[in-house]
Amino acid sequence: MNLIGEHTDYNDGFVLPMAINREVAVVGAPRDDRRIRLYALNFDDEADFALDQLQRSEPADWSDYPRGVAWVLREAGFDLVGFDGVLYGDVPIGSGLSSSAAIEMAVFMAFAACQPALAGLDRVRAAKLAQRAENAFVGVNCGIMDQFVSALGQAGHALFIDCRSLDYAPVPMPDGMAVLVVDTAAPRSLAASAYNERRAQCEAAARLLGVPALRDLSPEIFAQRRAALPALVAQRAEHVIYENRRVLDAVAALRAGDVATFGRLMNESHDSLRDLYEVSSAELDAVVEIARGVSGVYGARMTGAGFGGCAIALAEQTAVDALRDAVMREYPARTGRQPSIYVCTANDGASWRLLT
Repeated sequence: MNLIGEHTDYNDGFVLPMAINREVAVVGAPRDDRRIRLYALNFDDEADFALDQLQRSEPADWSDYPRGVAWVLREAGFDLVGFDGVLYGDVPIGSGLSSSAAIEMAVFMAFAACQPALAGLDRVRAAKLAQRAENAFVGVNCGIMDQFVSALGQAGHALFIDCRSLDYAPVPMPDGMAVLVVDTAAPRSLAASAYNERRAQCEAAARLLGVPALRDLSPEIFAQRRAALPALVAQRAEHVIYENRRVLDAVAALRAGDVATFGRLMNESHDSLRDLYEVSSAELDAVVEIARGVSGVYGARMTGAGFGGCAIALAEQTAVDALRDAVMREYPARTGRQPSIYVCTANDGASWRLLT
């Protein structure tokens, strides 16, 4: 789950996600015929494929993520061992909480459990390989953030990531606080096309301003050069450039224990995503407005690509029940949809162990 830093990852920028107490797990055993047979409990569906003939499924389905992980590991030179496995997850699908990255890292861990060559692989490299699986095999042009935090998350901490250098640092989450996640139950039908459009607009802005990526512009320099951009492109660039600054300020606030400032930055992030980047929705805005009206809530924003999915709120532990009650009471009345609500904590990222 991303706390702040939305649509900055593919602009070489900064993000602040955390691994949460939701997971995808694979339980299995190796086999000796170089086949993967994987049953997904969530879908009541089985995938069966050969490691020497890795192709996307037709039509596309959940199994493309395990297939993609196998493909990218083979491309990287690993001689894989097949396995029988059962996959189950409680990460909401299509909600902006990185269910695809969770599947990728779970399957990666299953391969690691089967063979020593993968067991000690550097986690940064593992995240990059998982991202390549989604980019080059599945065909989703995502940034590195989801796979990175799924691989490297630490309990009790958010993870500050520089998406260009891949330098990272754990940032302690404040005591006495909870992050409430509200799944709006709204379909994300525009998310894919809008994502590609926004990414192209950002690339155009960087090209017109003569920088490798928008990450290379400070708000002050952008203000001086904004007039060189078409109005809509400038609007998109403004969000990204100021969002990068907000992430840096948010990290400083957390390290100083300044929850009020962190919450204000969350609010500013959502307003920018709504007004400048235009990737929010009526449902996301409704959750944010409801949350901001509850005493003990410091900040609220959408999280993920947008056009549906989830909104999050940072609140005192003592305010969680009131916040949940307000959302459950007011959100259906405003939108006609029934939300799902999760109280999330910062957990460790992916791991594996041998069962006896």
